[in-house]
Amino acid sequence: MRHFPTFPLNERNQISLILFLFFLSHRWLNGPKRKRKNSQCSVKSMTGYIPSYLEKDEPCVVCGDKATGYHYRCITCEGCKGFFRRTIQKSLHPSYSCKYDGCCIIDKITRNQCQLCRFKKCIDVGMAMDLVLDDSKRVAKRRLIEENREKRKKEEMVKSLQTRPEPTVDEWDLIRMVTEAHRNTNAQGAQWKQKRKFLPEKIGQSPVTPTSDGDKVDLEAFSEFTKIITPAITRVVDFAKKLPMFSELPCEDQIILLKGCCMEIMSLRAAIRYDPESETLTLSGEMAVKREQLKNGGLGVVSDAIFDLGKSLAQFNLDDTEVALLQAVLLMSSDRSGLTCVDKIEKCQETYLLAFEHYINYRKHNIPHFWPKLLMKVTDLRMIGACHASRFLHMKVECPNELFPPLFLEVFEDQEV
Repeated sequence: MRHFPTFPLNERNQISLILFLFFLSHRWLNGPKRKRKNSQCSVKSMTGYIPSYLEKDEPCVVCGDKATGYHYRCITCEGCKGFFRRTIQKSLHPSYSCKYDGCCIIDKITRNQCQLCRFKKCIDVGMAMDLVLDDSKRVAKRRLIEENREKRKKEEMVKSLQTRPEPTVDEWDLIRMVTEAHRNTNAQGAQWKQKRKFLPEKIGQSPVTPTSDGDKVDLEAFSEFTKIITPAITRVVDFAKKLPMFSELPCEDQIILLKGCCMEIMSLRAAIRYDPESETLTLSGEMAVKREQLKNGGLGVVSDAIFDLGKSLAQFNLDDTEVALLQAVLLMSSDRSGLTCVDKIEKCQETYLLAFEHYINYRKHNIPHFWPKLLMKVTDLRMIGACHASRFLHMKVECPNELFPPLFLEVFEDQEV
């Protein structure tokens, strides 16, 4: 039981006693306070890393202090290791002398009093002078360690690529169907460069109709773009209908998914046909346009996003299958507003994503973190779709209604902005 000192209880002492008892009761009720994570260094962090081959509190063979490892063929502390290294590197030992004829006792208290005796003891216990590296050798050793570390990283990366799962038999069947769906609905296919026609430079270079957001619309360019928009939308619809699992969804959900992804898929199909030499995108596989033409033709800032996407996708070197699977992932987006079979659509997208990832493993691209970087393009395409929905409202206000094809209006009207 605790005994507290007695003292006269005047008013001041009464207040002190109350505060003291409150403090004690608070400690007893709440228990001892936990130490904050960074309040004090632990013993382990103060002593540094201790190798597992050392016994607990194993002494330094030179001075008896706590050893930290095997240094220059002997188990020593950090102090003796550093002393021995500096002595050899700077050739200090010829200048060492002893006041007591080399008879000093070296321990952790006296070790700094006589350098000669300390060095002699280092040699006597077996510390090897030839293991101390000069500056050039030390730099070379560090370089070798770094090279070996990088080599191991590359070997581990290659090993991880080899061990990553590739498509199963069922996934290969799914991949083939999606790829065929894309190839059968992708205008001009691999011959798009030979078959494209450049939009005359005079069209779309001089915007004439200002829009409410400050951009301008060239009605001649807008009219040219609307001529190819209907077949482009039709091809996206045909692609979706050929996909496994899509036709099993309710009609209402199919319509919502198509309206949501149509601009995203058309933008992707244009972006992968970016030509850095002519600085053009080829729309619907036939019309090559420059950035300003697409911008002034009604898309405004959306055109910048599509061109930028085209430039970034060029380094990915995507094949038809990867483009097809990207489109399938965009189509099966379960977060579109108004869907009824959300869980089913989400599972469909997961099936496509897993097959997609396994196909990427099979392709073995050289770009680091290829898969997550490619998935980021899905986000970019979703942003393009959202920006176009907003942009469409401006085009609807500023451009004559007769210029809008019926299918264009049906797909893009009433979209959420």
